[in-house]
Amino acid sequence: MSTSLSRPGSPPSLRRRLLWLVLAAIALASLLQASTAYRTALRQADALFDQHLQEIARSVRGGMPFAPGLGSDDPAFNFKVQIWGPDGVQIFRSPRSPLPPQAVLGFSDGVAGGVRYRVYSLQTPEQTVQIAQDLDARQSRARALAVQAVLPIALLAPLLMLAVWWLIDRSLAPVERTRRQIASRAADDLSPLPEAGLPEEVLPLVQELNLLFGRARQAFETQRSFVADAAHELRSPLTALKLQAQALRRAQDEGTREAAVARLNEGIDRAIDLVGQLLALAREEGERQGGGEPEQIDLQDLVRQVVSEVLPQAQAKRIDIGLASGENEPLLVQGQPAALHTLLRNLLDNAIKYTPEGGQVDISLSLRDRVPCLFVEDSGPGLAEAERERVFDRFYRVSGTAAPGSGLGLAIVKTIAASHGASVRLDRSPRLGGLRVEVRFPKLA
Repeated sequence: MSTSLSRPGSPPSLRRRLLWLVLAAIALASLLQASTAYRTALRQADALFDQHLQEIARSVRGGMPFAPGLGSDDPAFNFKVQIWGPDGVQIFRSPRSPLPPQAVLGFSDGVAGGVRYRVYSLQTPEQTVQIAQDLDARQSRARALAVQAVLPIALLAPLLMLAVWWLIDRSLAPVERTRRQIASRAADDLSPLPEAGLPEEVLPLVQELNLLFGRARQAFETQRSFVADAAHELRSPLTALKLQAQALRRAQDEGTREAAVARLNEGIDRAIDLVGQLLALAREEGERQGGGEPEQIDLQDLVRQVVSEVLPQAQAKRIDIGLASGENEPLLVQGQPAALHTLLRNLLDNAIKYTPEGGQVDISLSLRDRVPCLFVEDSGPGLAEAERERVFDRFYRVSGTAAPGSGLGLAIVKTIAASHGASVRLDRSPRLGGLRVEVRFPKLA
């Protein structure tokens, strides 16, 4: 049987609290039961002794031979007897009886010779019988009988406490077993805890722990994969930057030097873009794992803000950006403003990047069956149907495209959409001929 002593400053123990509460309840119940049994036994013994006095008086009245106290060493059964005839003449008196020479009919208490007596007197036409019993001896005998009635309770209470102690210890054994399993685990062991044999009160806690382990395991795997992919993807641009720096050092004339500087600047820009996208992906995946308090966002205001940011980029390529909304009222969704801003920015950056000069990019908003929808269409080359799912993978780049990219833009879009309960679908734009991206947000309440 395992127990633990309370230490100063230690957290409260469910085992100790439950044990002491149950033991205190058993002790209190046993005390009340013993007290009740003791008082009941005293009353019953008193009634029994009174009935005994009556029976002795009746037997004497009936002429049965009687020798008071004969053969008894118990003072409680040494009776004093007086008998009077019909004329009031005393015809019998116990030897050395200190009782008064008159009788009070029925039960009465009296003191004679310094001794308290319980007296019962019975009168018939032939005689009057008085039976007396030592009251102190009688009460002592009654208390002895009451103690015998209480004794089983006094013996059973400790046994019941031990049984309850053992049962509580056994009942909480699954909790202690689970604690040991968690305490003995390695830091990287996120496998589920066994659920077999757990009580109903503990099973939900272990199930929630297993769900937490699963989320942590997924987060660690995502982090490990991200670090591996990032290390792989950063190796190439950093190597290219090193080669371009060496080429700049070897440049002999001004023209060659200017070309090498231009290539170096382009490489630095690509590295900056890649690092920025990597950080954005890490941030969005971290927020997806940790959650956050959503806010009410007007998609129309957010789209206008992002369009104003990418407008210089579009004007540099003479791309016409159009914004259309089929709703007069604000189109509200629940989400994280910064995350949805990143989603829209990546969609517009991709559309502008892959749309040729003089092309067109259109953004439209609509509410279909209380489902907010966002559409981004461009007049670029579009995507083959076989590529439309693969472009959501990290670092995946469509072969044959001239525009440089990190391969993370749509992966970030998908991550943000999933964290907001939205879906992303790629298709061919029937109006502009390029790619059409549809983002469907959760249905409004």
